Amino acid sequence: MTRTAARWRGNAARSGLMAVPVAFFAVFFAYPVTAIVARGLKTDGTWHLERIGDVLAQSDVRQVLWFTTWQALVSTALTLLVALPGAYVFARFDFPGKQVLRAVVTVPFVLPTVVVGTAFMALVGRGGLLDELWGVRLDTTVWAILLAHVFFNYAVVVRTVGGLWSQLDPRQEEAARMLGASRFAAWRTVTLPALAPAVAAAALMVFLFTFTSFGVVQILGGPAFSTLEVEIYRQTSEIFDLSTAAVLTVIQFVAVGTILALHAWTVRRRETALRLVDASVTARRPRGAGQWALLGGVAATVAVLILLPLAVLVERSFGAAGLGYYRELTRDDGGVFLVAPIEAVGNSLQYAVAATAIAVVIGSLAAAALTRRDAGRLVRGFDALLMLPLGVSAVTVGFGFLIALDEPPLDLRASWILVPLAQALVGVPFVVRTMLPVLRAVDVRLREAAAVLGASPWRAWREVDLPLVRRALLIAAGFAFAVSLGEFGATVFIARPENPTLPVAVARLLGRPGDLNYGQAMALSTILMIVCAVALLVLERLRTDRTGEF
Repeated sequence: MTRTAARWRGNAARSGLMAVPVAFFAVFFAYPVTAIVARGLKTDGTWHLERIGDVLAQSDVRQVLWFTTWQALVSTALTLLVALPGAYVFARFDFPGKQVLRAVVTVPFVLPTVVVGTAFMALVGRGGLLDELWGVRLDTTVWAILLAHVFFNYAVVVRTVGGLWSQLDPRQEEAARMLGASRFAAWRTVTLPALAPAVAAAALMVFLFTFTSFGVVQILGGPAFSTLEVEIYRQTSEIFDLSTAAVLTVIQFVAVGTILALHAWTVRRRETALRLVDASVTARRPRGAGQWALLGGVAATVAVLILLPLAVLVERSFGAAGLGYYRELTRDDGGVFLVAPIEAVGNSLQYAVAATAIAVVIGSLAAAALTRRDAGRLVRGFDALLMLPLGVSAVTVGFGFLIALDEPPLDLRASWILVPLAQALVGVPFVVRTMLPVLRAVDVRLREAAAVLGASPWRAWREVDLPLVRRALLIAAGFAFAVSLGEFGATVFIARPENPTLPVAVARLLGRPGDLNYGQAMALSTILMIVCAVALLVLERLRTDRTGEF
């Protein structure tokens, strides 16, 4: 077999690999979203697009759009302000406990948003730590939402910007200083332009996550604050106005598509515009009082912003009754659930394992199809499609499952597989983003040589790629497991009362008055936090690169 024939065979195999993820996203993402939008905007076979103008003319909808946008902008600015010093510390300093501190910083990102909201409720809400000490309550205020968003997205900036910062050659900045530039001038003219693509990429991702915020706003914001995602949920589950919900979904879809396009552009700039060095040679021990003070300030920020809410959450889960709240989880009170709340733990683990298996298979096939950097627009569009579930309304997806997947051969409403399918949609982007850089690092000539020797595409992948990407595959599975475990927006619609997941159970307990329900919510949130933290520690041990990026 000639090299040209082997390359043609590889391209054909790549097209075959792409077919499976495309079919998966078409059936379980595009079809449900389209169905729910059509149900709201289409009557008797006619699209009523004028409904978009009618909805946008409503003052309460414009208020939701304005709040969604400005809180996302402020959350992004605050996150950059607080996290950029941390990115510098992790990039340039080498100090005892660095890997542990990196893991601590990353814990909030893999926590379910419901747990984040619950942790801040225990800190700043009614009966929280601040309320007990000083009589200060921030729940139902925008400050609680902003603080929780900074808590959740701190790691995005630290690992994305810090990952690139650690690989920038410091000798360029030192050369500028030797030529007479001040420390600030050297940083502004040399380092900042090189960091700009990473800062922009991190800012866009933070904006995306805060623009589509659901669990945090629903728990901490109360009835006074509503993002697009929360309003879509309210319109579908409480008011049953599918027309308004469909319009809001279209608006969010357009906004998310724009954000993802900008993010893809910044990532391409970061990949092509820089010459990087080994990150292990750029970090050194802090020198002088100023650098030690900066390290201490970052450690104090992590302690107050990240460790304190989690510690208060754990403390509130015990309360005055010791293990009483945990014991109550084993009892069925016949109120919130049809089963004992503790059964949500087993349900979530089973669903997450199934969702991880689906996400790894679909994500691995997609990453293999996207391996070539010189791919055309169609393949790059497919790459953007894979990221859409991170930003498109999970509420819409979940409700779309109930609307669309209700007839043979896809009548899945009574099937347990519905929850893992929804969770896998969120896990696939993390699998792709984890495996794609590793797959692209594999020398294509190894695959071509295997093909020339007569190996099938499957055998070439098994003999060449798999040994090199096995660890990345395990990391991808860990991320998929963590995010599947905490998925809430879609699961809240499709999880059956007799089989609740942990995030759904926490939200339902918080929605009921009484100290017992509050304590059980804290206990379940603590269990969920511990499971996610253990998964993250395993990922840190498996992580092969030192760039720090997701």
